[in-house]
Amino acid sequence: MNNLLNCLIVDDEPLARKLLSDYVQKVPYLKLLRTCSGPMEALDFLRDNPVDLLFLDIQMPEITGLTLLKILQKKPWVILTTAYSEYALESYDLDVVDYLLKPITLERFLKAMEKINQRMQGIANQQLPSEEAAAPVAVVESSPAYIFVKDGTKLVKVKISEIMYVEGMKDYVAIHTPQQRIVTLQRLKAMEEQLPENQFIRIHNSYIVALEWLDSIHKEKVKVGNALLPISDSYRKSFKDFIEKNHIKMD
Repeated sequence: MNNLLNCLIVDDEPLARKLLSDYVQKVPYLKLLRTCSGPMEALDFLRDNPVDLLFLDIQMPEITGLTLLKILQKKPWVILTTAYSEYALESYDLDVVDYLLKPITLERFLKAMEKINQRMQGIANQQLPSEEAAAPVAVVESSPAYIFVKDGTKLVKVKISEIMYVEGMKDYVAIHTPQQRIVTLQRLKAMEEQLPENQFIRIHNSYIVALEWLDSIHKEKVKVGNALLPISDSYRKSFKDFIEKNHIKMD
C-alpha cells in the first residue's frame, strides 16, 4: 500500500459529505478521490478505482451502506458513519475499522484515524525482517485537551478541563462549564466515548461528571458547582469503584 490512503466518502447528506471532506483534508496521509451521494454511484466508481479507505453512511436511499459493504468483492478498510447506534453490533461482524456516530467531531474522527494507523503499522511490521518486526513499538496515549461540538450552525471548541458535567436530554446533551452551557445535538453515550475515561464518570442515565469538579460526594448525590446531581442505582457501583481508584471515600 502506498503512503497515501485513497479515500471515498459515501453519504446522501451534503453537509455530512462536506464535514468529512474537511476532516480528511486535515490528515496528511489521506487522499480524497471522490464523494458519492448514494451506494449505486459508489459501486460504479469502485469498479474502476481502487480505494483503500471507505467512509460509509448506513441509512441511504436504494440500499443501505451495510448492504453495499456485503456485496463488495474487494473490501477496503471501512469506517461507518451514522446517526443510529443500533447497527453497531452488525457492523463489528463485518470487520469495520470504526463506527462513528453523527454528529462526528474532529476529535472522534482523529481517534478513528489512530485505528487506521495501527492497521498500517501492522502491515508495515509484516513487511519487515522478522527481527525488526518483533521489536516492541512504544505507544503513548494522551488525553485530548479539547473537543469540538456543534452549537447551532457553528462548531464550538470546548476545553476538556473546563467541562464540569454533561447532561443528557434525549437526542441532545448540555455541556456545563463555569462560563456557559452548550447544548448540542448528540447522544450522551457518544459524548461519553469522547471524554477521557480517567477524568469523567457516568453517574446516571442523564449525567456524566468530571472528577476534577466534584465538590462533595454523598450516598445518593454529588455536588458539582451549584448543581446537586443524583447517583442512580445502576451506576452506583461503577462510580464507587471509580472514586476509590482515585483515593476518595464516599460518605
